[in-house]
Amino acid sequence: MAEISAVASGPRGTRARPGEGRASARDLGLLGAVAGVYTLVQLVFFVPGSGLGWDETVYVSQVARDADAAFFSAPRARGITYLVAPVTLLTPSVGVLRVFLALLSGAGLLCALLVWRRLLPVPVLAVAGALFSGLWITVVYGPQVMPNLWVALGSLCAVGCFLRAARDRSDRPALAGLGGAVAFVALMRPSDALWLALPLAAVVPLVREWRRPVLPLVLAAGVAAGCAPWVVEAYTAYGGLTARLRRASEIQGHLGWHLAFFDQIRALDGRLLCRPCDVPWRRPVTALWWFALPALVAGGVTAAVRRRLGAVVLVPALTGLVLAVPYLLLIGYAAPRFLLPAYALLALPVALCLTWIGGSLRPRPLAVTVLAVALTGHLAVQYAVLDGVAARSRAGQMAFGRVAAELARQGVRPPCVISGAEAVRIAFRSGCASRQTGGHDASVTPAGLLAAARDGPVAVVVDGDGEPPSYTRGWRLRRLPDLPGGLRCRAYLSPSARAAPGAR
Repeated sequence: MAEISAVASGPRGTRARPGEGRASARDLGLLGAVAGVYTLVQLVFFVPGSGLGWDETVYVSQVARDADAAFFSAPRARGITYLVAPVTLLTPSVGVLRVFLALLSGAGLLCALLVWRRLLPVPVLAVAGALFSGLWITVVYGPQVMPNLWVALGSLCAVGCFLRAARDRSDRPALAGLGGAVAFVALMRPSDALWLALPLAAVVPLVREWRRPVLPLVLAAGVAAGCAPWVVEAYTAYGGLTARLRRASEIQGHLGWHLAFFDQIRALDGRLLCRPCDVPWRRPVTALWWFALPALVAGGVTAAVRRRLGAVVLVPALTGLVLAVPYLLLIGYAAPRFLLPAYALLALPVALCLTWIGGSLRPRPLAVTVLAVALTGHLAVQYAVLDGVAARSRAGQMAFGRVAAELARQGVRPPCVISGAEAVRIAFRSGCASRQTGGHDASVTPAGLLAAARDGPVAVVVDGDGEPPSYTRGWRLRRLPDLPGGLRCRAYLSPSARAAPGAR
């Protein structure tokens, strides 16, 4: 970190020239092409036929028209629901929602990269954007109703604005952008905003030219503004801030010392959630890029110091590593999306390393050819995984549709309540409310569920060989179509659920 002070501002007296911050047509074209390809890949490979996941359904149900809101557990924040509300309040179409988010995520990537134009060469930014958007994880979560990609783009924007404001005191738009980006991240995931602000605030006193009270103040203001709705909701719905934090920790498996490196590696095989992550590691090739990442980041930092760009690369590298800490060291399970903010920031030093290698090694054609082959192989692996994830999403969409149709034939139609296995997604597809009598999402007592059964249809879904709750004794039993993962379910239907004529 001592190197930061020596290269924080580049050569003495270096400042952005008048007009340097304006995006030229060529710059916009190159970065726009990266963002456009990212959007197109989402629209072609993932959007068609994909269904809402469990977490997505929880978020969408909060703001969907004519839908009952699913239980909103303590760790969640409502930022992503605000982002999709303009669409969900107008149409129930999942396809329209996916297209909206695909277009919006492409625009977000372009905006985040443009912030860095005064800091790094545009070709480096284009390579960084291509590397980040080329990951199967980034493609899958672009059109999904999940906060992690938006935390990544907000973090990329925030670090760029921080460096611009630190290096040029007259760059007031960057200062405003810093506060807005940090607040946006906090609105999406409050804990991630704290991990984002920590390293940025820590480097301020280490560089003489950056020692300005306004920088940590803007960081603190952004975190406070973005976290405010989550804190207010803690007191109105969860019994206070301490109670919500404690409950959030319980739901996440009690935050503490957990080494999740190997869990994250196994999850790169296409697992959206690895909890518990005791599955076999069948395709090690999917994690080759992960093992190369530390060396490429170190190479990028070395190249940056040689080119007098040390701080411009050291700060995002440091921030990316800090953002990865809770998901590698403090949580006992893995989901690839958790590390998207780290990948977005680490893509900058990696891109600088690759462009440096491509331009420095001799013979140059050989170096470029080797890099091209390696990147092509990397992308081939990414899209092989993406294809599998997309296929499972489409299969899930059809499977839940069959379950909802069967329940409707059996008389489970709105207003209705569904409890038990996969209740959230089944209820949303059926137009019902989801209620659980136990677990992390407990929201009703057995007596409350029986009371609901007197007013309308209630279905309790049991998976596998599980025992039905005692309060369903005497209820009608029906086998349901299989759900993804070979989940064989049956439903216990309250007397108020009257099957359609001819339904088996």
